[in-house]
This record gives sequence, C-alpha cells and structure tokens, in this order.
Amino acid sequence: MNLKPLQEPVGTEPPRRGDRQEQCSSCHTPDSAYLWTDERWRLKSPPSPSGLPVVVILEPRAHLDLGDLSTMHAAELGVLTVRLERAIRSLESVAQVHVNRWGDGTAHLQMWFLARPKGYLQLRGPFMTMWDEILPAVDEHEWRMNLEYISAWLSDDLERTPKGRDPSGTDVSRETARFLRSACGHRRRRTWPVGPPT
Repeated sequence: MNLKPLQEPVGTEPPRRGDRQEQCSSCHTPDSAYLWTDERWRLKSPPSPSGLPVVVILEPRAHLDLGDLSTMHAAELGVLTVRLERAIRSLESVAQVHVNRWGDGTAHLQMWFLARPKGYLQLRGPFMTMWDEILPAVDEHEWRMNLEYISAWLSDDLERTPKGRDPSGTDVSRETARFLRSACGHRRRRTWPVGPPT
C-alpha cells in the first residue's frame, strides 16, 4: 500500500456547485421532491436506500450558506437540528445520529443527518459515510417507513395541536401518536438484515 502524495496548493480555488443561484439544483427542485417543508426550510433524502437506516438532508429554502444565515434562520436551524436528531434517534434500529456539514460541497447549505445502526460499533467515528456506501442497502419498505416516521414526527412537533404521548414519551398529537406507535411496533419486530462488519 502506497500513501497518496499531498498535492501542491492551488492559487485559486474552483467554484463550488451552485455558487450562482441560477445554477443551483436545490433552488430549482420543487417541494414535491422533499419529505417535509415549511416557509424557510426543506428536508429531503437521497433518491434510494443506502447502507444506513436513515440519511436526510436539511436545507434552507433561500439560497444561503451557513455563514449567510440570518439570526432567525440560525435560531431555527438549532431547533430543527435538535428535533431531527431526536426523531431519528427514536427509531429502534438507530443508536446514534451524526450531524455534518461539508463546506466543500454545494454552495447551498446542506445539513446531513446520518443514523448509525444499533450494535454496529465499527461505524463509530468520522468514517460512517464510507460505511454507508459499503454496507448492503436497507430494505426499501423499511427505508420508506423510516422517512415517513421522521416526516410525521417533524410535522407534528411544529404544530400546536391537542397532545397525545408516543412510545418514547414525547408529546405529540393523538393522530400522529397512533402512527408512531404503529411504526415503532413495526421496527421492534425488525432485525438488521446483515451482521455487523468484522
């Protein structure tokens, strides 16, 4: 095995994807392609299942990067990050949630939420995105159920409605509580399709 040599620094860095708003794919993607939206934020997932039980991406509706966020956007990002992490971590198959933003990706802010499956200790740390590509893809039905669960949790968490209580103890509306109980029951019956990597 040979180490890849470090390249010499360039004088001028290339533009990131979507540096110009008219060329930004996020700005030209309709709400129908997203799992959840509100006036200022949208949540999406990759188009097909991968090796992790959940991978979702939170974006501002406006063409903004992290340092461009207003005080209002920044406050909302903090609240949404906590709500999304809580929703994803409540899944039976999930142990922890990694939250990442890569500055060298697109110029339109993307906050990535990646769920580490329970029991997979080798996936701990910064290389979980690589494991996401190595592991067999999750069952598509399970993947869709996970996304529906997160979307329902997030929608309900932002609405002021009569309260029920879901299996994890979080207050939610009675209608969504029934959905969450059903979804959680489905997950408790599920086992991970492959053994932990060795």
